[in-house]
Amino acid sequence: MIMKQNKQSTKILANVKSDFPLFANNQNLVYLDSAATSQKPQSVINAESEFYKTTNANVHRGIYKLSAQATELYEQAHAKVAQFVNASKEEIIFTRNATEAINLVMYSYGMHNVNKGDNIVISILEHHSNFVPWQQLCKAKGAELRVIAIDKNCNLDINHAKSLIDDKTKVVAVTHISNALGTIVDVKTIANITHKQGATDAVVVIDASQSVPHMSIDFKQLNADFMAFSSHKMLGPTGIGVLVGKKQLLKNMHPFLYGGDMIRSVSIENTTWNDLPWKFEAGTPNIAGAIGLSVAIDYLKTIGMKKIQSHEQELTTYALKELAKISGLTIIGNPTHRAGIISFTIDGMHPHDLASLLDSENICIRAGHHCCQPLMKQLNLTATARISFHVYNTKEDIDKICAAMKKAQQVFA
Repeated sequence: MIMKQNKQSTKILANVKSDFPLFANNQNLVYLDSAATSQKPQSVINAESEFYKTTNANVHRGIYKLSAQATELYEQAHAKVAQFVNASKEEIIFTRNATEAINLVMYSYGMHNVNKGDNIVISILEHHSNFVPWQQLCKAKGAELRVIAIDKNCNLDINHAKSLIDDKTKVVAVTHISNALGTIVDVKTIANITHKQGATDAVVVIDASQSVPHMSIDFKQLNADFMAFSSHKMLGPTGIGVLVGKKQLLKNMHPFLYGGDMIRSVSIENTTWNDLPWKFEAGTPNIAGAIGLSVAIDYLKTIGMKKIQSHEQELTTYALKELAKISGLTIIGNPTHRAGIISFTIDGMHPHDLASLLDSENICIRAGHHCCQPLMKQLNLTATARISFHVYNTKEDIDKICAAMKKAQQVFA
């Protein structure tokens, strides 16, 4: 369902592109690959630079004022993320990215709770980052991997999910939004089914990499146990991600990495662990990245997540209409609820060739299997072309890519 934009939000979004220096430095660039990584506003770039120029020191260690200031900024970032997704500060673990966050859950929770005879349920829509860790855990533990199917329109089959989840299910790991197709998954229903039908200690892991950057997310409302996402997809820096986990689960879990700052005390015989969230943040963290993420959240909140989602839905509706006018173009999937991600193929043209031709027109798209090879195999495809939106995209971007694709078709005619 498309939400209507008010005049104020339309005006705000019309001026957004000027906040992103990459566009000023690349005149006429059309960037349509935000599902891979988003561009960064000047405020985020300034925040990282300012930290290194004025406040650079290690956190949690120094007695001196500079270290205390850096520590305060770093901990404010935990609090900012917590407020953004409705969690407590202790439930926010900084990682390198969403991939590491999911692996943390696999190692720290899965390795100690999944056993032979248990099963793990994932979906065919998963990015490899939320597929391979659970596949490998099943191999290591002698557990069964069960995969939820999609229907002909590429919606996740909720009835199939319900049939797979039973009292031997220890983990259900699903994406909130498919990075390959844009399908929005009803993760709350999946979570409710899991907690009703699964093992008493079954947990739900949500890959929110494509949802947190684009819509308002309430971790508690989703009824999930863990949620992972990455800063770089939400206008923030690369090299920092987030694991959100229920406090009691995190308290009972073993650390993922060992070393500095995640310990309380060390003797020759034994070691005890620090409090949350530091128990899972071994070594010197990405302090500047955390500060940059904090400022990215400020930027998103200034515009408003509902306005951002509305803007992207409007672009998606427009793009679907315009793409449908291109002869030989097939849009992959027709899900009931789709985010700002569209995959397609064009007859007689490999997606990689299309991406190269579009690049010559200064248009950036993604082509390939999108780290979703099981899904591509299910769809009998080797690759698709993919466009994806963020707050800085416009209808003019869509007009330009449609014109460029028609031009590209002439090359292959």
